[in-house]
Parts: sequence; C-alpha cells; structure tokens
Amino acid sequence: MFIDEARVKLRAGNGGHGCVSFRREKYLPKGGPDGGDGGDGGAVILECDENVSDLRQYHFTPHWEAKNGRGGQGSGKDGKNGADRILKVPPGTVVVDNRLETIACELLAHGERLTLLKGGRGGWGNTRFKTSVNRAPRQFKEGEPGQRGEYTFILKTLADVAAVGFPNAGKSTLVGMLTAAAPKTAAYPFTTIHPNVGVVTFDDSAERLTLADIPGLIEGAHANRGLGHRFLRHIERCHVVLHLVDMAGVDDRDPREDYRVLRDELERYDPAVAAKPHFVGANKMDEPAARENLAAFRAAYPDVYVVPVSCLLEEGLGPLKEHMLREVRRVRAELDEAAAEERVAQPADGEEGAR
Repeated sequence: MFIDEARVKLRAGNGGHGCVSFRREKYLPKGGPDGGDGGDGGAVILECDENVSDLRQYHFTPHWEAKNGRGGQGSGKDGKNGADRILKVPPGTVVVDNRLETIACELLAHGERLTLLKGGRGGWGNTRFKTSVNRAPRQFKEGEPGQRGEYTFILKTLADVAAVGFPNAGKSTLVGMLTAAAPKTAAYPFTTIHPNVGVVTFDDSAERLTLADIPGLIEGAHANRGLGHRFLRHIERCHVVLHLVDMAGVDDRDPREDYRVLRDELERYDPAVAAKPHFVGANKMDEPAARENLAAFRAAYPDVYVVPVSCLLEEGLGPLKEHMLREVRRVRAELDEAAAEERVAQPADGEEGAR
C-alpha cells in the first residue's frame, strides 16, 4: 500500500512546573528556598529522509506527541527536558496547517530538519523569586504548554522525469525496462494506482536520473476526475515530462487527440506544470497502424520532439534514454546557474542593507 497523504494531530511537550522547596538541614534553620526549575518540553521536529518511501506510518498512526518536561525538585534540582519527537518524512513532503489552510513548510533535501512545534518552557522554582525583602518566597511558575496542531502531510514525488500518459499506454512497462523498479503491469488499464520511481543508469557515464511512473490520467483529471489531482501533483516537482503516447490507435483512439488532451489537462491543472520541458515517446511501434499514425502525429505537431519506441521489442530505448539525459542535463544546468546567481546576489543585498 502506497500512502501519499495523511492527516495528523501533533503536540509538543509541556514544560515542567517549578518547585517550591526550602532547605531543611540540621544546623541550617533558615536555609532558604531551593526549588528547582522545570524542564522544557520536547519539540516536534520533521526530518527529510530519502529512505522513507511514503506516509503510511502517519496514516495508520495519526497522533504523535513529544515528551513533557519534568518538574523541578528540591535541593536546587532542575527538571529534565522532555525528549523531542522526530518525524521522518520522504523528500517532497508538503506540510499543510489545517487550521490556517496554508502551507507550513516543505521538505525536499535528505537530512533537512525543521522544528514544526516548539515545546513549552519550563516553569521557575521559588529560588528565582528570592529577593532581599522576600527571603522565603512561595511563588513558583508553572510550565508553559507545548504547541499543538493538526496538519496534512502531502507527498509530491521528486524525480527528474515523469512518464505521463493515458491508462495502458505502457508507462509501467517502460519504467520496468529502464530501471530496477518493478511496477505492476497487465493487459488492462489502471494497473498503476500510485507512482513508482526508478533510477536510470548509463553504461558510458556515471550519471543517473530518476524516472517516475505517474498513474494513468483521463480526460477531466484537472477537475479531479479519476483521482486526477492526486496523480497530477506528483508531476509538479519533476524536471522533465515524458508523454508516452500509444501509437497503435487501439479502440479507434487517435494519438494526436490523446496528446492534445494530455497537454490540455496539464495546462488546466497548473500552467507551470505544462510549461516544463517535455517530449513524446511514441510507444507500440510494433503494431501495424503505428507507422501511419506516427506520420500523422508528426504532421500535426511538427515542433514536438518524438522518439519512437517499442517496449515489446525493446526498440528505441537507447535514443529515449539519451534524450532524457540531455533534457535533464539542460534543466540541471539552468537550476545550478540560477542558484549561483542567487548566491552572488545575496551578499550584495546584505551590503546595501548595511549601508
């Protein structure tokens, strides 16, 4: 079972109460106050971990709490701080605050940590209230409550290339052939009900890229028909979109219309997703009508880069991998250039602010 969305209730630890205590030792009749402070409550911390694949643990266990701080004790002993609760989530997780209906944070890089809820501060013991005129204070301060909230964790797949197409276009078969992933394949539509991500390697290069098999889209996916939003959101973080189009024209389908519908669904869902670099994998070229359909497709879309492939005969996979790598390299170079420009610009902004 693959879970890409989970609602959780989280609570940070409460701070421990301060202690009211007085030294009572032999020969020290006026020992004075010695109540210790309470310990701080533990925080709720999110940690991005690439070894976590989905959100199933939060689906089945939606309540998580950090430990409370211990109360202070006599003899000046402060209470122990409560342990933090560290929640590991996969890269690409978006955290939505259900009360505010806003995005609280996003975790993308492995090892990234973020404190979502802070623990309550421990209270003061009566030692803190001792003054020259109040030598036997009985005041103390209670610990503060920890923060709490209800959130929705949403996973958006992180991959270099997203394979998008209609059901039974051959996406799972392609991902299974190009990577070590083993998605379910069968001769009927909707065999894939959750994204599968595999790593594509190259014999003549140490480079590699990740390829995601996005569950089949249908017309109306932008309006959430057929769980469209749940599937479409996994394309948002991918760098390149591979439209896998069935060129066989089975059941009187027109590959040109299939491509048009796919592009329209992405545009209606999010123009930024539709604007991503994309190309077409013309699958099932082993079928009799495929060559004629491919010629008509190229005539209708002369500006679209098309790579003919046949997963059945394992033909065209090499050129397909090479073009994926070229596109991913180009996007990575653009991202690196933008990041470098941002790093250069930041000191200049700081200097201008200082002046």
